[in-house]
Amino acid sequence: MAGPILEARSITKHYPGVVALREVSFQLRGGEQGGQQGGEVHALCGENGAGKSTLIKVLGGVLSHESYEGQLLVDGKPVLFQSIRDAEAAGIAVIHQELALVDEMTVAENVFLGNEPARLGFVQHDRMYVETQKVLERFKLEIDPTARVRELGMGQKQLVESARALAKRARILILDEPTSALSDKEVRALLAIILELRAAGVSSIYISHKLDEVFHLADRITVLRDGQSVFTAPRAETDEPSIVQHMVGRRVDDLFPPRSSGGPGEVLLSVRGLSVAPRAGEPARLRDISLEVRGGQVLGIGGLMGAGRSELLMHLFGCYGERLAGEVVFCGRPLPENDPAGNVRAGLVLVTEDRKRYGLCLDAMVGFNLSLSSLRELSRGGFIDGERELQENRRMVQAMRVKTASLEVKVGTLSGGNQQKVVLGRALMTGPKVVLLDEPTRGIDIGAKSEIYALVRELTEQGLGVVLVSSELPELIGLADRILMLSEGQLGGSFDGHEATQAGLLSAAMSKGRAPVHAEEHG
Repeated sequence: MAGPILEARSITKHYPGVVALREVSFQLRGGEQGGQQGGEVHALCGENGAGKSTLIKVLGGVLSHESYEGQLLVDGKPVLFQSIRDAEAAGIAVIHQELALVDEMTVAENVFLGNEPARLGFVQHDRMYVETQKVLERFKLEIDPTARVRELGMGQKQLVESARALAKRARILILDEPTSALSDKEVRALLAIILELRAAGVSSIYISHKLDEVFHLADRITVLRDGQSVFTAPRAETDEPSIVQHMVGRRVDDLFPPRSSGGPGEVLLSVRGLSVAPRAGEPARLRDISLEVRGGQVLGIGGLMGAGRSELLMHLFGCYGERLAGEVVFCGRPLPENDPAGNVRAGLVLVTEDRKRYGLCLDAMVGFNLSLSSLRELSRGGFIDGERELQENRRMVQAMRVKTASLEVKVGTLSGGNQQKVVLGRALMTGPKVVLLDEPTRGIDIGAKSEIYALVRELTEQGLGVVLVSSELPELIGLADRILMLSEGQLGGSFDGHEATQAGLLSAAMSKGRAPVHAEEHG
């Protein structure tokens, strides 16, 4: 393969109180590959906060050359990017994780936003729609170019964001977690596009926490840790455990803390014969669910997409559905159907799977978010005790190891893993007895996952009960003392966490109304 078409040399970037990048060097190659003209896919891996986003801001012109130290080269020649337009002029296009689409505009208008074809000062709308249709058809994206973006699902919006970069005919693509909101079918389509572009000579920098995607696509892999480049190797010369070890400083086998040797505590939450409909008069979404949550243990709940896992947790918390049958008892007392605030006061908290939509006030400060659910306990005579609130917030930031310059930083500016820690911290500040965790590690890196796993184990050692909903079977097996698999709103199987296997769990998730299976059938 020929030399680098894009190169960063000794890039150092400081933010107030933080060194985001320290002497980072990185190369993206182009040119001859395997005797044919082609590009390179170079994967960039690392924990949230490792410096990946800062590096791509440098490469994509988001950060001007005056704001960092080091040198950037394109085709071996130094460049001084002042803006995104300078990077685009050099053939670099970035597909950001956070979508930058205008909902009220059409797909075509978004694809050509800022780059509209014009003649005599007038935008050529017909040409714009034709060109957009060509881009969509080339990459087999079944999206109407005349549709308003607000009418699209999240996955389709992500593909439109990708199409916008492709329409610029860039020779260097930078993709930041491009599949985080996509279905399996859409993921396959996007990965095929990247490989097709590579064959056509387009080189890509691919950033993802999903190592299966990385090893499917990448020619080379670079790992950042704590703002430094710690590892670069061809894909064929490394493997997933090695990448994880470089990312977090330890082997993947060590991610899950050992289970407590103590026996189960008292029953804190008991559910018997629970059936729930989304609304009055509608058919049941959950049918005949029974479970127990004991102090000092993790109850894992799994199932395929749409099995009813989130609906179960939300109903127990009091924010979903109409109870048709069954009883729910919490700490010896019946649990109300629709009283989330009362449930929090009683000691039952929910950490939602969608932290940005339901878990955080993104434009508010870290401290505000942490204490939001505990204001009653932090108040005296109807007024918030500011000093006590500050002390509790500081204690929680330290306990959760939240990486933030201060409590006054907007929580929306933190990495995904640190945002999730804030959501968990706010729940724990209420002093709960049972914690409902709905996909607590979705969209965060392996290092942050490991810290959350350790936190879950700490909670059980303190005698709390934890209900863990997860789509990742290794996560359920590694953490849960007992695992229930849901299938189409019903109990599909019950397993001892020590004996569960991925094959057994998957079989139970696909049982589709058959009699529930148990661990001994698949152990």
